Amino acid sequence: MIRELGALTLNGFREARRNRVSVVVAVFTLGLLLSSTLVTDVTVYTFQRVMSDVGLGAMCLTLVLLAIFLSSGLLSREIERRTIFLVVSKPVSRALFIVGRLAGNMLTLAVLLLMMSAVFFSQVALYGLPVTPPQLVAAGMLWVELLVISAVGFAMSSFASQLVSAVVTTGVYFAGHLSADIYTLAGRSSSVVIQWLGKGIYYLLPNLARLNFRPQASYELMTPAVDIAKSAAYGVGYAGVMVALAVFIFSRRDFK
Repeated sequence: MIRELGALTLNGFREARRNRVSVVVAVFTLGLLLSSTLVTDVTVYTFQRVMSDVGLGAMCLTLVLLAIFLSSGLLSREIERRTIFLVVSKPVSRALFIVGRLAGNMLTLAVLLLMMSAVFFSQVALYGLPVTPPQLVAAGMLWVELLVISAVGFAMSSFASQLVSAVVTTGVYFAGHLSADIYTLAGRSSSVVIQWLGKGIYYLLPNLARLNFRPQASYELMTPAVDIAKSAAYGVGYAGVMVALAVFIFSRRDFK
């Protein structure tokens, strides 16, 4: 089982690496990171803060878009190219196939995240600024956020087309960052229905704001290790539920 999982993971990593979108996204991100110097030149008093905002923000934006693209279209491409029939005909469970493909995606995103982080932190060091622990935490927790988004994309692509999966996953990403605001606004409503609806949306959507440590990095605010661990556990747990849902749906699909 471990051998099959490793093979599926490496195969997914190689497939994503061959995808030119990954290269384009990496180049685009490097350009955004380097362009932060144009912004910081006119913001002397907030030099480090703006550099952190631009660098971490560029990494987040491009990696999230890549995560949505890879996760929402993977199963659809397998079905369109008929390669899924080769997989289901082999002694490899569909659950293992889903987990292996997700692991390959996350390995790809981890490598890109490490590369982008190296460029960002090198740029910070070139300006004589310190690399702060909150920045390291923000970069690390970004991977957990990507895990949640990828798991949602896999859950959607297990039964929907690539376009629908991408649109819904993108909506979940933005709504997930606003879930706490939705809960607060619904609680202020005089309608009981709206209040319950707001609570339902809050608990159904991933609370991605809980995984966003970029504001703390900008203001050099260190979060207690216990809170970081709880947020990471929440993200991994939510992703696990989405993967289980994807496995449940995908295992019951008929590919005749």
